[in-house]
Amino acid sequence: MNSVNIFEISEGVLDHPDSSLHTPREQDNSDWKHSAIAQLPDHLYRPLEDFELINKIDEGTYGAVYRATNKQTGEVVALKQIKSTKETEAFSVAAARRELELLMNLWHPNIVTGNAIALGSKSQEVFLIMEYIPYELKNYMETLRSNNKMFSAQQVKCLMSQLLTAVEYIHENFLFHRDLKTNNILLTRDGFLKVADFGMARELEFSLCPYTPGVVTLWYRAPELLLLSKEYSLPIDMWSVGCIFAELITLKPLFPGTTEMDQLKRIFMDLGTPSDVIWPGYSTLPLVRDITFDEYPPAGLRKKIDHELLSDCGLSLLQALLTYDPMERVTAADALKHAYFKEQPLAVKREMFFTSLESEDEEEYSGSDTGEEFSSHTSSSDGALDNDADVEMN
Repeated sequence: MNSVNIFEISEGVLDHPDSSLHTPREQDNSDWKHSAIAQLPDHLYRPLEDFELINKIDEGTYGAVYRATNKQTGEVVALKQIKSTKETEAFSVAAARRELELLMNLWHPNIVTGNAIALGSKSQEVFLIMEYIPYELKNYMETLRSNNKMFSAQQVKCLMSQLLTAVEYIHENFLFHRDLKTNNILLTRDGFLKVADFGMARELEFSLCPYTPGVVTLWYRAPELLLLSKEYSLPIDMWSVGCIFAELITLKPLFPGTTEMDQLKRIFMDLGTPSDVIWPGYSTLPLVRDITFDEYPPAGLRKKIDHELLSDCGLSLLQALLTYDPMERVTAADALKHAYFKEQPLAVKREMFFTSLESEDEEEYSGSDTGEEFSSHTSSSDGALDNDADVEMN
């Protein structure tokens, strides 16, 4: 990746498509308490008052996302609030800067674009300005399910090929996302799938080094993370992709655990309790050393997804994505070469994705009413990240 450090470039070096951001910094006498923001080039900073809030469109563990209008241009954008408290306000600024730098270094049609940072007069009003994408995959799937509809095999292949292409690009740029889930996947009206929310993403170390294991939303969390391994890498994203794949097919989460231990039990009951034979080093993982897990024979994923929904070829791809041993788990590049994408029926063309669905099912997720307070919070139902959650031992 030809990395661009947005905190060192001068104005005019980065030719960004949003020309409205290339304006001189206006004087602001507010007590920002954000000294690091002063390092931002003028064209990457916008005052929050330049935007008119329309409504909240999503709420995550670390921030809410709002739809807003640029008062100068009329452009509709997404404003992602980086949540903070008085004690963590410096972290919120650092997190916003870091995520913006990642997004501006990842130019790809299947990844959401970030434009700048917007700041309000209050220390907790720190926002990323991003392109607005009308559909969130999770909500669109819920609409289909409520109308007793399903994605066709052609549509699943269209979405999966785009998702894998995005993940391949992310991994090629020595990053891993660490929070892939249907909430963080967006769809444009012309059928582009876009991966969003890089707040948990990290640069890849070339040798295994300790990371925090409390990443990835519970339902999409790889077993090595659930077993508290601190040495993990790109394969954790591929496990998440496998969970998303199954969810696209059935419109239901594959492993909807309520706690870390319940999540492990659900995985073990379907895939069998692992061992050192199929996963070398399994017995040395921290939680395995401390707990004796029940032995379950593999029930098989076919019992959850029948042949009418997924071919044998597709099942082999799903199994490759949900391989216990991270070293043997399929990569995004190899998954794209899988025979599943070559067998009939082929993927629907991206630009035909929505026209291949009945028009009455195309309901844009618009969120809550205009004027909702920035500080409001709603909980997620997908086993959202909770790094302080207790590990249930029974």
